[in-house]
Amino acid sequence: MAGLIDKAKNYVAEKVANMPMPVATVTDVDLKGVGIEGINYGAKVSVDNPYTHSIPICEISYTLKSADRVIATGTIPDPGSLVGKDKTILDVPVKVPHSVLVSLARDIGSDWDIDYELHIGLTIDLPVVGNFTIPLSTKGEIKLPTLSDLWSKNPPQSSV
Repeated sequence: MAGLIDKAKNYVAEKVANMPMPVATVTDVDLKGVGIEGINYGAKVSVDNPYTHSIPICEISYTLKSADRVIATGTIPDPGSLVGKDKTILDVPVKVPHSVLVSLARDIGSDWDIDYELHIGLTIDLPVVGNFTIPLSTKGEIKLPTLSDLWSKNPPQSSV
């Protein structure tokens, strides 16, 4: 009897290990706006769902680093779900306080941008498996707005 249970456990473990998983990539990081409390950036995450049914997203967590220092962190609880057998584009808003930018003056002063590293954790609820986090990471530089950009409708773009 114990041998049958072990065979069943191995069978289930093998099937779960070979399940297709959603694939996610960070496609863009851009300046969204400047406010009194800080500068708002937005990351776009593209997720391909291999399943025919939608998958609920539990939360999206993010950490934005520059010069090996964390400059913004946050979570977005219950941001919706991934459409079945399709690509879903998720918006991840990131707010960087002005006070943090002052502490990065050396990096900013040389080329008026922030060299960044963005880590995103996309936690989804997979059937049978349960909660599963897809780790994402990207590096690039974010151009900071100049005074003329603050009054312009075309803010600077970043490079991913």
